[in-house]
Amino acid sequence: MAEKILIVDDGKNICEILEFNLSNEGYEIECAYSAEEALKKLTPDYSLILLDVMMGGMSGYKMAEKLRKEKNSIPIIFLTAKDTENDMLTGFSVGADDYISKPFSIKEVVARVKALLKRSEVTQKGNKISIPNKENNLVFDDVMINYDTKELIIGNKIIPLTRTEFEIITLLASNSSRIFEREDIIDHIWKDAPYITERTIDVHIRRLRKKMGERASLIISRPGYGYRFNNPVK
Repeated sequence: MAEKILIVDDGKNICEILEFNLSNEGYEIECAYSAEEALKKLTPDYSLILLDVMMGGMSGYKMAEKLRKEKNSIPIIFLTAKDTENDMLTGFSVGADDYISKPFSIKEVVARVKALLKRSEVTQKGNKISIPNKENNLVFDDVMINYDTKELIIGNKIIPLTRTEFEIITLLASNSSRIFEREDIIDHIWKDAPYITERTIDVHIRRLRKKMGERASLIISRPGYGYRFNNPVK
């Protein structure tokens, strides 16, 4: 079954171009011309959202923020003419997984869509959720990283993470004896993505710590070095 992508942009020409090219790649495409329309159309069987930032009514930033607050972790790629570093950081801070500046090449969009969906394919397989256990998940005292649901579990509380947040905490927690420089995290998570800056890592870490609440100290920073996971049980 073809993966479904929701394109959200108030520019009908852009929607048509993206729909034509992504359909040719084998994806099932649906378009919405506002965030409000997109929220009505969005269902759990969508695999990814291509989301414009500047639209009449609700902005793309607000839509992404709303989805994340509702614990919806669907991958989001922003498409926007706002291309400063601060704009990118804002996009990542509200839960985006990727950020493409306009004007863009269709080849770039297709490549980034494929890359993000490839990262997502384990999450997208099936609807069955396994019961977490110590053999299949990372467990630190009352903190569990559940590989099956891509969630952080603290005590009895489930903390849904964006895909990028999950990959970062998994990287750190799986190598708790190592300090990761920001460049190391970029190389592991984004590989050849030159648009990712070291400040982007700080934004994701800040969001992770906020979600972790009283357990935020599990991710510690070493000034001049980077970040590592502070394993309380060694």
